[in-house]
Amino acid sequence: MEKLLEIVSCINDGMSDYVLLFLLAGAGMYFTAITRFVQIRCFAEGWRNAFGKFSFHGKSNGASSFQALSAAVAAQVGTGNIVGASGAILIGGPGAIFWMWIIAFFGMATIYAEAVLAQKTRITDPDGTIHGGPVYYIKQAFPNWLGTLLAVFFAVAIIISLGFMGCMVQANSIGETCCNAFGVKAWQVGLIISALSAGVFLGGVSRLVSVTEKVVPVMAFIYLLGGIVILCIRIQYIPETFALIFKYAIHPEALIGGGIGFALKTAISQGAKRGLFSNEAGMGSTPHAHAIANVKSPHVQGTVAMIGVFIDTAIVLTMTALIVISTVYTGNGPLAGASGETYTALLKSANLTQTNLVQYAVSSVSTQNIGNIFVAVCLLFFAFSTILSWNFFGKINFSYLFGRKAVFVYSALAIIFIFLGTVVKSDLVWALQDMFNQLMVLPNVIALFALSALVRKSALKSE
Repeated sequence: MEKLLEIVSCINDGMSDYVLLFLLAGAGMYFTAITRFVQIRCFAEGWRNAFGKFSFHGKSNGASSFQALSAAVAAQVGTGNIVGASGAILIGGPGAIFWMWIIAFFGMATIYAEAVLAQKTRITDPDGTIHGGPVYYIKQAFPNWLGTLLAVFFAVAIIISLGFMGCMVQANSIGETCCNAFGVKAWQVGLIISALSAGVFLGGVSRLVSVTEKVVPVMAFIYLLGGIVILCIRIQYIPETFALIFKYAIHPEALIGGGIGFALKTAISQGAKRGLFSNEAGMGSTPHAHAIANVKSPHVQGTVAMIGVFIDTAIVLTMTALIVISTVYTGNGPLAGASGETYTALLKSANLTQTNLVQYAVSSVSTQNIGNIFVAVCLLFFAFSTILSWNFFGKINFSYLFGRKAVFVYSALAIIFIFLGTVVKSDLVWALQDMFNQLMVLPNVIALFALSALVRKSALKSE
């Protein structure tokens, strides 16, 4: 098991640091160019399309734009917005957040492409059920044996990554934080989460969008309200917080040490890598949600999808960054004024990790109990909503491979994995989830490039 973990970790490091970083960043810049900066031209339009005709009720089949956006944001805003952002800051310094913003800007164009193609290639069953996602536009991009191979490869990867192991690791986060904050047994949390998940899974897409459209606004409100309170307490350090983000984006060596080349590479790679897998642009997950929206044209849902990336990175993830930097890196924070070897030594002595950094930040302006409870409640919402959407994404691909009658088997297995996730923690499971998470990117981005002419046509019609 240890040898297998070592091999999987090596694959993950190579994929994330080189292949996927350049592939996804390149895709973002490419689609930004051919759509003539659709993320700028159509930004206001995206907000109007998502919230202008706000409704909690989808149509008889499919969903409203807001419901589809809620399902997508439920998947995007997960534990990565707390743990991922914290890890990027600790390793790459506050400047990593600047590079997260940059990668999210280009990612908005990529996710526009995904949503447009998901809308263009979706299919509708005789009973009105809508299916859409990468497997369908992969087949259109390559209508031969290669398309079949790539579609099956993607479907298997997303089922394992998100449907099974992904939900398992999300449930593990819920179990650990609830155990620490409230003193309940992990298996008890597992039973509750499994039962709630089962109720949503068995209700189909209508119940999913009905739940996520309510959970997403609530979880965003709780997290942002708590964050605003903390920032108000540390208001005098907010200018310094932003100054540190921009300073260490260009000169990270002043903090994390090493040569300027190494330090800058670390800051950029951490920000880009964590940002890409936080907003999920180019991964092929959120197109499943955007495919079911009832809209007048694919372009409309493409602009709505861009807002999902903005909410994930510019709002939620940035709030995490401001909370952490304003309490840990400024004023009387444990890492304030540190640099080089001193920074590394202080990290060890303060016992700060990506999993406890936000908890420490909240506790520093309140109490440890409040910090534990705040993080536990937020992670509960974040992880549970992610479980719901990831299960839905996996279900579409399971149905594609084995037919609709086999979906019950998939749901039963997913519920088992969710329960196991709360009582068993395995580094190998986390590593395998990361590996399959990255593997699903490859066929998805290849198909996006192959169908880029359709994306460009859709974007330029809006001019």
